[in-house]
Amino acid sequence: MAASSSRASLALLLCALMVALAGGASAGSPLSSTFYDASCPSAHDVVRRVIQNARVTDPRIPASLIRLHFHDCFVQGCDGSLLLDDDLPSIQTEKTVPANNNSARGFPVVDTIKSALEAACPGIVSCADILALAAEISVEISGGPSWRVLLGRRDGTTTNVQSAKNLPSPFDSLGKLQQKFRNVNLDNTDLVALQGAHTFGKVQCQFTRENCTAGQPAGSLENLDRVTPNVFDNKYYGTLLHGQAQLPSDQVMLSDPAAPATTAPIVNRFASNQKDFFGNFVTSMIKMGNISPLTGRDGEIRKNCRRVNSKGY
Repeated sequence: MAASSSRASLALLLCALMVALAGGASAGSPLSSTFYDASCPSAHDVVRRVIQNARVTDPRIPASLIRLHFHDCFVQGCDGSLLLDDDLPSIQTEKTVPANNNSARGFPVVDTIKSALEAACPGIVSCADILALAAEISVEISGGPSWRVLLGRRDGTTTNVQSAKNLPSPFDSLGKLQQKFRNVNLDNTDLVALQGAHTFGKVQCQFTRENCTAGQPAGSLENLDRVTPNVFDNKYYGTLLHGQAQLPSDQVMLSDPAAPATTAPIVNRFASNQKDFFGNFVTSMIKMGNISPLTGRDGEIRKNCRRVNSKGY
């Protein structure tokens, strides 16, 4: 058992290294799991402590935080652009596009994390890296896998509202989902694995396959995974096999005519083998975290995740 565990750990480490080398970071400044070891060694512990405290009063927060990382990386790369508030005319926020408006949440927790990190290590940890760390910690404390997060991203100074309007939708067909994932160099296995983050958290009933029941407000919340709604596991894939996925964009991975030759076999694999799902989820998260990061002297380290720095900071 110990030897098997060691081999699995080594495989994940080698996979992380290969993904990092193949990812979007510039050759001169690759992301690294040891990036803050000297400059802010307490970074991971600070982020974890804030999330643990927030989860006491808001059990949804782990699922909300990982979603922020997804929605950030899918729009001009993992640069923290999603966190920026309106600062017209130069900055138009991505928070009000359909995929995020009254849906993306957890921003105050990110603010708290940033404040705590600025107190511990002023001007060191980027908001983009906060989202990457928060995603991993959120999965791990909810029962899912852990991994060494590759770090060293810097924060963008612009937003991209048009790109944000094209984020994956709960009503997308399988073909549309596959195209949106291909656009950021993610394949079918990545699609099925990353959709597995719907194994925890909630969704407004207006976005579900059943829509809202009579008299139910459109904003009423439903569990994405009705079996273990607050646990990160592979039960989500079992609900797909029984035709009971909450989101139309989840069920299409089995029901679409193209699914038997593309996504359906992967769904079946993950439903029957949680270790297989966890391993692929980690690989896909590392790949996603490598979508066009700003490194080196590009971008900045924001002092406030909601605002670009004033000149001279």
